[in-house]
Amino acid sequence: MAQAAETARTVIMTVDDDPGVSRAVARDLRRRYGESYRIVRAESGDSALEALRELKLRGDLVAVILADYRMPQMNGIEFLEQALDVYPGARRVLLTAYADTNAAIDAINVVDLDHYLLKPWDPPEEKLYPVLDDLLEAWRHSDYRPVPATKVVGHRWSARSSEVREFLARNQVPYRWYSVEEPEGQRLLAAAGQDGQRLPLVITPDGTPLVEPEAPELAARVGLATTPTADFYDLVVIGGGPAGLGAAVYGASEGLRTVLVERSATGGQAGQSSRIENYLGFPDGVSGAQLTDRARRQATKFGAEILAAREVTGLEVNGAARVVRFADGSAVAAHSVILATGVQYRQLEAEGCIDLTGCGVFYGSALTEAASCQGHDVYIVGGANSAGQAAMYLSRFAKSVTLLVRGADLSASMSYYLIQQINEAPNISVRSQTVVAAAHGAERLERLTLRHVASGEREQVDAQWMFVFIGAAPLTDWLGDTVLRDKRGFILAGPDLTADGRPPTSWELDRPPYHLETSIPGVFVAGDARAESAKRVASAVGEGAMAVMLVHRYLEQS
Repeated sequence: MAQAAETARTVIMTVDDDPGVSRAVARDLRRRYGESYRIVRAESGDSALEALRELKLRGDLVAVILADYRMPQMNGIEFLEQALDVYPGARRVLLTAYADTNAAIDAINVVDLDHYLLKPWDPPEEKLYPVLDDLLEAWRHSDYRPVPATKVVGHRWSARSSEVREFLARNQVPYRWYSVEEPEGQRLLAAAGQDGQRLPLVITPDGTPLVEPEAPELAARVGLATTPTADFYDLVVIGGGPAGLGAAVYGASEGLRTVLVERSATGGQAGQSSRIENYLGFPDGVSGAQLTDRARRQATKFGAEILAAREVTGLEVNGAARVVRFADGSAVAAHSVILATGVQYRQLEAEGCIDLTGCGVFYGSALTEAASCQGHDVYIVGGANSAGQAAMYLSRFAKSVTLLVRGADLSASMSYYLIQQINEAPNISVRSQTVVAAAHGAERLERLTLRHVASGEREQVDAQWMFVFIGAAPLTDWLGDTVLRDKRGFILAGPDLTADGRPPTSWELDRPPYHLETSIPGVFVAGDARAESAKRVASAVGEGAMAVMLVHRYLEQS
C-alpha cells in the first residue's frame, strides 16, 4: 500500500502508431501495474511529447517510457531522444522487430536506452513484466525528486512573466502556467487576494503566494540552494556555464571543497541551445538543457555546492584568502577562485526593441516560448552557431523562420553542418546584408522595419517573434579594476599578462602567472570571459578542468 500511495500519480507511458498494438501494450501494463501506476497511451511521437510536457508542468512523475521503433514522422529513437530532455530520469524501452535489433543496439548510446524488447512480447509474464519490474525498481531507487509543481499566473505578453518562466524552466523547476485571462488564473489570483495589477503571481508548492518575486526570493522559495553552507572553501567558481560546471566537477571530484555561484541558472548560453551537434561524444547531438542537467547532477554527486540566483558584486584579496562579495552584502571566502562568468548577448539598439523585450523580442533562444510560435512567422537576428541552432529548433513550430544576417552569407560565422541543415530546411530563409531598423507594436511585437545594409532600402514586415543573437559582451563589469581586462572587458590571463616578457606591476610573486591565472595570484579565468578564448562548449569545459589543475599547483606552492 505504501508503494501504491507513493506512485499514485506516477506514469508508465507507451507509444505505438499501430492502434491494435498500442491497446495491447496498454492492456498488459494495466493488468500488472494499473493499481499502482497511471498508464498513459499515445499513438504518435508528437502526441506523446505533448503529453509528457503536460505531465511535467503538473509536476507528475514518469517512471518508464516504452516506444515502438517504427513510427512515421518520428521513430522511436528520435522520440526517446526528445523525451529524455523532458524526463531525463525515466527509464527508456524500445519495442522492435527482429530486423531492427541493430538500431536498438545503436540506441543504447544515442538515448541511454535501458532495454529493448522484441515484438511480440507474449507471454508478458516471461518477456515483459520481469523487465518492467527491474526498471521500476531501479527508478524507485533513483533521484527522481517528486516535487509538486509551482504555479505561475501572468500575462502572456509580460516581460517579467516571461523572465520568471524562463528562470524556472532553466533551473529544472516544474511549474504550471496560467494566463491571467483564464478562469483558473482568475481563481488563483482571488485566492491570493490579488487583483492582477501586479504580475506575475507565483504560488510555491507549499501554497505561498509571491507577487513579482525577484530571482533570489523565487529561487529560495522553490527549493534551489541560495546560501553557502560554509564561510570558507578551497575553491569558489563564479558562473555556471560549461566552463564553470566543468571546474565544479573536476574541483569537487579531486577533493577540493567547491562552491559554484550562478546569478541566474546553470548552463549559460550553451544551456539555452536547442541542439548542440558538434560536441565530442554526442554524434546525434545533445540539447543544452540535457547537457547542463547532466553536468549539474555530476557536480553535486561529487559534493560541489551549487548556489542559484546569487549575484556577485566584488572580489577582494584578504591575505591568503580571496573574498567574493554578493549583492545582498554577504560574502564567501576561499583559497582560490575561478572566474567563469561567460558572456551575454548584446542588446539590439534598434528603435522600439527595449520596450518590446519579453513581449515578442527575446535575447537568446527563450525555449519556453518555442511552442507559442506555432504557425507564426519568426525572425532571428544573427549569423553564428547559436542563431543557426535556434533557427533549426524553431522551424519545427513556426510557419517560417527568417535569419537576418549583416554579412554577405553565413559562412564567416556559422559551422558548415548548420549551414547545410538550414539550406535543406523548407521553411527557413536567409536574408543577407539585412539589419533591424525598428520594432513596432503596442503591447507586443507586431512589425519590423528591415534595412538593407548596402542599398539602405527599408521594408516593413509582419512579425510576432524576434530572437536576437548579435555578438557577446563579457559579464565582467563587476570586477572593475580588480583584475586586468582588455578594452572590451575580457579578462587577461597567463601569457596575455606577460606580452612584454614581464608580469604586471601589481604581481608580487617570483614566478610568472600560470596559463589561466589572472593578475591576482590564485584567481583564474576559464571559458568565454577570457580574452582570446575559443568560444566553444568543448574548449570551455576543457579550460574549466585545466583551471582546476592550476588551482592545485597554486595551493601546493602557497
